Amino acid sequence: MASPTMVFCTQSDIEANIVRGLLETEGIPSALSSDVPRSVFPLPVNRLGEVRILVHPDQAQEARLIISGYQASRSSDDSESSVILDDLEDDLGCSFKNHGLLRQALTHSSWAHEVHIDNVGDNESLEFLGDAIIGFVVADLLYREFPDSDEGVKSKMKSSLVSTLSLARVGERLQLGRYIRLGKGEEKTGGRQKPALLADTFEAVIAALYIDGGMEAARSCLHQCFQESVDEIRTTGKLAIVTDHKSVLQEWLQANEFALPSYRVVSESGPDHQKTFLVEVVESDRSLAKAKGRSKKSAEQEAARLALHALHSNQQQD
Repeated sequence: MASPTMVFCTQSDIEANIVRGLLETEGIPSALSSDVPRSVFPLPVNRLGEVRILVHPDQAQEARLIISGYQASRSSDDSESSVILDDLEDDLGCSFKNHGLLRQALTHSSWAHEVHIDNVGDNESLEFLGDAIIGFVVADLLYREFPDSDEGVKSKMKSSLVSTLSLARVGERLQLGRYIRLGKGEEKTGGRQKPALLADTFEAVIAALYIDGGMEAARSCLHQCFQESVDEIRTTGKLAIVTDHKSVLQEWLQANEFALPSYRVVSESGPDHQKTFLVEVVESDRSLAKAKGRSKKSAEQEAARLALHALHSNQQQD
């Protein structure tokens, strides 16, 4: 019998009960474990120890997605006092006068449709505006930074900088996934890690910044966000954006109504300072691919890439 997997840990028995109830309403049974010695209670009544929530390994990934949604929702509530959003403002290098605009920029349509509260807007219109602002500022930045490059070269530079993958990379650096308000369905399908969603949210945030503080505020933020990429282009002549094969695989499986992928380490070999990991990616009980890598992350990415190749090949044969 498989050992239970820990998916949440807290020192608050109240919070543990809230999370456990949330999981059970979604059909995921759970158990509680405490490190308080010789306790006859299911929870540490003196709150001196940790309470851990355990689930079956097969349901661990889904449980973590549900819990991340709970944590994001709690963060969103806290943001009403602007406490949580302070971190995002620090990363953006700006300060909003109207935090309502920033909250709207972080509100996905799936959340707005579920809460059914009047006057709660999503970020779709802000995305439209943000796309135009980013395009203009990036074009102006490239014009000034690369005055000797011809129009065709600058156009290619701009295309790479404003691409979905480039904007998603900026969104990842800003940890936008931590702040987005998502509906339950989008949460379960890994919305916080989707490149397209991260890119759209970044566009919306830039639009909110423009409305709140004007073009100079948006320009200053974008220059800071893209400086690393501009330096990369200046040094190498191009922007090397590595595709996140895991995210692409997840989106492909979701679009084709398959289960979310899971990854497991099949074996490890080599000395501690130079290990090689063999990782398998699985959909339901079906093995999609195996791959080796110097780290678990690199092996997972390669396994996802091989799985995508196999799935596309099978699809073409059918």
